[in-house]
Amino acid sequence: MNSANHRSAIGALDTARPLIARLDIARDPEDIAADIIDGWASAETALRSMVGGSSLSGQALVRELRQRELLSLDQAHALLEFLAARDRVQRTEYRPASADVAAAREGFQKLEERLTQEAEREFARHSAPPPPAGARAPAPAAPTPPVTDYSPVPKGAGGRGPGLVILAIVLLAAGLAAGAFYALTRGRGTEDALARGVAAYRAGRREAAKGEFTKAARDNPKAATPHIYLGRIAREEGDAATASSELQTAIRLEPDNAIAQREMGSHLLASGNPELARRFYVRAVQLDPNDSTAVGYLGCALSRLGRAAEAQRFLARAGQGSWSVCAAAPAGVAPPGVPPALGSPPR
Repeated sequence: MNSANHRSAIGALDTARPLIARLDIARDPEDIAADIIDGWASAETALRSMVGGSSLSGQALVRELRQRELLSLDQAHALLEFLAARDRVQRTEYRPASADVAAAREGFQKLEERLTQEAEREFARHSAPPPPAGARAPAPAAPTPPVTDYSPVPKGAGGRGPGLVILAIVLLAAGLAAGAFYALTRGRGTEDALARGVAAYRAGRREAAKGEFTKAARDNPKAATPHIYLGRIAREEGDAATASSELQTAIRLEPDNAIAQREMGSHLLASGNPELARRFYVRAVQLDPNDSTAVGYLGCALSRLGRAAEAQRFLARAGQGSWSVCAAAPAGVAPPGVPPALGSPPR
């Protein structure tokens, strides 16, 4: 699986995460059925992404991934159970049972496990030691020459070609200038709101910061950074639902944003879920191996999972920091002296 397919699969799976997380047999049966159906649809999209796109679905799709060795036998079996639960709850007369909820959760977890394994292997490849001295480096690729269009400009009838061409160029230049001015002023407004939000956040004025970040998100709906800050503020205020929602939005908008992945890891670690936090920290480190905060808190998450040898490797790489206090606390005990907001502010 190449990195582009892996990122696409992760993005599809992230959309299913809140659906699976809220599955509870005590909820309304129609709501349970809807979440299982929508959760499988997202999982199926992730499965297609793993092979770079496919017209297959259901059992045929799972079988294809199993044949390509992109799924283990255990993972394929869990996904087929998830699919069977989806098929059952699609029947209007059927009432979802606890077994259906368990099958959906297990299938989702196994697919997430597979994608996390791929992320960890990719991280290991990038973390491999450099080749020994004297090894020949590959020859640099020859630069690609610039492409120049030498096509002649056609003349119009009656010898009016040059005049029309000049007029078209003038109009095009005017349009481009107007567009550039609009984009510049709009972008500047977004940047100004983001900068004001950062300044307010660092000064401890959270309400003002939230207003500016909300404006920045509205002005640039494709930017992840305002949502990262809004998620961080919500986490600091103890609003876990809003924090999760904002960070999920940030990851959906920019799946390759290392800070968004790191912040989701910090949210999950602060919420007492070190295993899921570890997975997001792995993605963050894979995207930015030089982020010592992500590396350090990956070590903390591993420490709190009882994986001491692995934890020490990452803690040593990160050096001293607030993650050191986190890692030193016994498993199951809230780390002393660590503020609710884990890690440095987003860059």
